[in-house]
Amino acid sequence: MLPLTMADIGGEYVIRKVSGSPETKQHLYDLGFVVGGNLTVVSARDGNLIVNVKNVRIAIGKEMAQKIMI
Repeated sequence: MLPLTMADIGGEYVIRKVSGSPETKQHLYDLGFVVGGNLTVVSARDGNLIVNVKNVRIAIGKEMAQKIMI
């Protein structure tokens, strides 16, 4: 498993684990980051990412992206 920050641009991945406080986990879940779900990395800059989750593009900061394992 790798943190989402290590993902390749254009890569398609399966979410393996979401860590953090209960509030952080719930926030990420609400955005569509659920274990077993698919995502595609659209772009990355300085660790901040734009990902496609459930056909929606979401910008996510480096700190949050490190809590998502692929």
